[in-house]
Amino acid sequence: MRAWFSCTGAELLSRDPADTVGRLASAQAARGLSATAEQEAAWHALVEALRRAVRPEWSVALEYDLIRLEKRIDAVVLTDRAILVLEFKAGDASPAALAQVEDYALDLRDFHAGSRDHPIVPVLVDGDAEAALPRQPPLLWDGVVPPMRTSHASLAAFVAWVQESVRAPAVPLDGGAWLAAPYRPVPTIIEAATMLYARNGVTEIAAARADVANLTRTTAAIDRAVAAARRDDARTVVFVTGIPGAGKTLCGLNTVFGPARQEGAAFLTGNAPLVTVLREALARDAIARQECGSAEARRRVRAALQNVHRFLEDNAADPSRYPPERLIVFDEAQRAWDEAKARAGTQRRPGRLTMSEPAHTLEIMARRPGWAVVVALIGNGQEINTGEAGLAEWGRVIAARGDWRAVAASRAIEAVDPVQRLADGVPVWLTIDPDLDLAVPIRSVREAAAAAWVDALLDGRIAEARTIGEAAGRVPFLLTRDLGAMRAALRMLARGERRAGLVRSSVAKRLRADGLGPEVSGDEVAEWFLNRWPDVRGSDALEVCATEYACQGLELDVVGLAWGNDFLPDGRGGWRARHFAGTKWQIASKDHAFIRNTYRVLLTRARYETVIYVPRGDAADATRPPAEFDAIAAVLTAAGAGALEAAAPGPVAPRQGGLL
Repeated sequence: MRAWFSCTGAELLSRDPADTVGRLASAQAARGLSATAEQEAAWHALVEALRRAVRPEWSVALEYDLIRLEKRIDAVVLTDRAILVLEFKAGDASPAALAQVEDYALDLRDFHAGSRDHPIVPVLVDGDAEAALPRQPPLLWDGVVPPMRTSHASLAAFVAWVQESVRAPAVPLDGGAWLAAPYRPVPTIIEAATMLYARNGVTEIAAARADVANLTRTTAAIDRAVAAARRDDARTVVFVTGIPGAGKTLCGLNTVFGPARQEGAAFLTGNAPLVTVLREALARDAIARQECGSAEARRRVRAALQNVHRFLEDNAADPSRYPPERLIVFDEAQRAWDEAKARAGTQRRPGRLTMSEPAHTLEIMARRPGWAVVVALIGNGQEINTGEAGLAEWGRVIAARGDWRAVAASRAIEAVDPVQRLADGVPVWLTIDPDLDLAVPIRSVREAAAAAWVDALLDGRIAEARTIGEAAGRVPFLLTRDLGAMRAALRMLARGERRAGLVRSSVAKRLRADGLGPEVSGDEVAEWFLNRWPDVRGSDALEVCATEYACQGLELDVVGLAWGNDFLPDGRGGWRARHFAGTKWQIASKDHAFIRNTYRVLLTRARYETVIYVPRGDAADATRPPAEFDAIAAVLTAAGAGALEAAAPGPVAPRQGGLL
């Protein structure tokens, strides 16, 4: 059970308040947390206020753990009509405090199975003086209502007001059933990495949500393959395939930060922004927990999260040395460089490798005596650069070496594109395990149909995309032609402490005319993803855009996607891609797949809604003809993207600093 202590209203009323406080103190001690006199005094005040407010037939949960947020709700009161989420503060009625309690309520709505069909009321209980009741109830008691305020002295009157204002449901809320219902959160990548790193493995976050188990199966399949390699003293590549947003990175982090950490494990990625953001997030968390100082925190996370190109170059330089890691996770392994790219390097750094990155990876890891495992995470349909070797190169190297075996789901050998096929058929070195394929999207918290809709849209199957949306009731994509309306909607949709941000294609150069030219640089990306308004460097300032290079592998709660005329309808049911050079657009036939995949990445960054902004263009500007943008908007509408103005998101409480 998530609550430190729960009971019926009758039990709370009949029990000595000191006994209830004692049970909370015992639960605190059992979790290794130290008690303070201030905390016990706060619990006494809380219990007394609740005793004046509850009815015998209701239920109460105290100190309810929210794993995803690594916080606890002070109290949840379950009436027969509503779920009241209570946060008790001493003299803090700030917008930030209201946002916090609203975030708790949103978390219950999205991840607690018993909360989906009942009104959820976030309440900030502040101070001891009498507080006035709200002037009028919300127009709709549906889902999470806007956060409200009351005081210790007025809590009983406030709860009675809620009970009178909410219409009696056809089926009353059962407090006991709610307490027994599962709470299985889907954390963001940053939240998951922080929890796993701090706790050395957190089993609760391996479940996708209350009705999805694919992450659990895939995690178990990876564990089986690692155990078999250890048992057989073998070298094994474990290929984890999956659609965008299905949790591949989460599986990889779980592998590295779980028990394997004790044996030497590292998460390797060529995604420099992902490394930068996760390193900074883990270091900040370790410092906040007073685990160590700043310099030591950053040293530790550098060992756990490494740039794959630097890992390979450093180890390739000395063939007699073997790496300290016995297990590595190779993120986005289909994007590993082929031999030509590995030799050429980048504009800033000349190549130091002599083989493809898959070939160097297996050669380096094979130097270690005994077993070794490479967990290769394969992001299908996310190739956005030339020089990416694909799955075929991994298969070629494994077959040529003869000292490695592999485990993968059948998706790894079924791709239409031969570059993305591990092998033709099932070779002797390959074992098929269907559990290694993540086919259920979890990034989109509300709509599992979002990934299928994006696939159909970008493949030009517009009628099918609309059918997918209609079957799901809706898809979380809203369309607007008004940039100001998009920003306003993002600020309203990012309720509580949820994060919004702007994204765009790196090729959409003419969005500069709409003021969307500035993009997040590598030096700014950690602040963009981690800092919060009123820090203007944070994403929810809505000032600069992240391109596909800055946001791939990461996510936001709500996304504003500016759709440029680099990718537009071809008039025959498909799409055409372009590059901008000098003063003109040029056809990008060779890079069509990369630009299409860019939009796949951008369309799958949101955990909740994506608001798509399509400019109106300018008839006087040959690079931005209105007809091109009108055609983009028409296709998105035909595919089932809802009109933002018709959705009319309701007002919410202002955030700290007056962002609204």
